[in-house]
Amino acid sequence: MKKLSFLTLLLLLAGKLSAHGGGNIVHSDIMSTMGPGDKLAVLMVHFGTTHADTRTVTIDALNELARQNFPDTELREAYTSRIVIRRLGEQGMIRHNPSDALKQLQADGFTHILIQPSTVIDGVEMESLHHDAAALSGLFKEIRVGNPLLYTPEDYEAVIDALTAGTDTQTAYVWVGHGTYDSSTAQYTMLDYMLRSKGYRNFFIGTIEGFPAQEDVLAQLADSGFTHVQLVPFMFVAGEHAKNDIAQEWKAAFEEAGYRVSVRMEELGENEAVRRVYLSHLKFLLGHKKIGIMEKKSRYAQGGDRDHHDDH
Repeated sequence: MKKLSFLTLLLLLAGKLSAHGGGNIVHSDIMSTMGPGDKLAVLMVHFGTTHADTRTVTIDALNELARQNFPDTELREAYTSRIVIRRLGEQGMIRHNPSDALKQLQADGFTHILIQPSTVIDGVEMESLHHDAAALSGLFKEIRVGNPLLYTPEDYEAVIDALTAGTDTQTAYVWVGHGTYDSSTAQYTMLDYMLRSKGYRNFFIGTIEGFPAQEDVLAQLADSGFTHVQLVPFMFVAGEHAKNDIAQEWKAAFEEAGYRVSVRMEELGENEAVRRVYLSHLKFLLGHKKIGIMEKKSRYAQGGDRDHHDDH
C-alpha cells in the first residue's frame, strides 16, 4: 500500500503538468492498468560517459533525483553509446544498452516500465530509443518513453530560465551543443529564437555538428559590440566534446577573431533546475501516454477531435 499511495501522489502532481501534453497525448493512469503481481520500474537512459567526474555530477545526480522521487520503485539505468559501454566494460564497469536493460527487467518480472532519457533534443538518439521500446513492447503490459529535455515550448522556457540565472549583460554567452545534420537541428534555432523573443540579446546558440555552426555564431557576434565571450557546453554530459572541441578548438577560434574568451565547463546535467525538467517529464508519464498517428487518425474517423494536421 505504501508504494501505491506514494505513486498516487505523484499521479496527482503529474496531472497538473498539462504543459507537456498535446494532440498525441492522452490521460492514462498507469496504476489503473496494473493488477495483482504487476511491478513498475523506472529505466533512466543516458548516452553515457567514460569520465567519472562528469558522470557523478550529471548522470548519477539525475538518477538520484529520480530515485528520491520514486523511492519505492525499482530504478535502473542504461547507456546508448556502445563505445562508452565497451570502454567502461574494459574497466570492469558493466553498463547495458536499452534493449538489454529492458530484457533484464522483463526477466526480473517487471510488467510496467517508465523510460526517461537524458537526451537534449528529439533527434536520432530518441528515434533509436523509441525503436528499442517498440521492438520489446510485447514483453510488457505497458511501456512509456518520456520526452527529451527540449520538447514543448514550456521546456524551452524552463531551460532558458535555468541557464540565464546569475548571468550579466556585458558578456556574450555562447551555448555549444553537440548538434545534428538532419532536420532536428531546427530545435537549436528554436532555442535561439526564444532567447531573442525573451530579450536575451547576449546569448547565442552554436553546435559542433550541424547548424548553427561556429562560423554562424561568429557572424552573429561580429556587430554585437561584445568583447568578452563565455563558451558553455549545451550538453547533458560534456566529456570529450567539451574538453577538446569547446575548451580548445572553439576557444582558439574565438580568440583568433579578437574576443577575450573564457570557458565555463558546466554541463546541463549539473544544473539542478535542468534536472528537474527531466524529472517533470518522468512524473508526467505516470498519468499520460502517447498515441500513434494511426490511432489518432482512427479517432478522427470515428468522430473524435478535429484533425489539426492537414498538411497542404
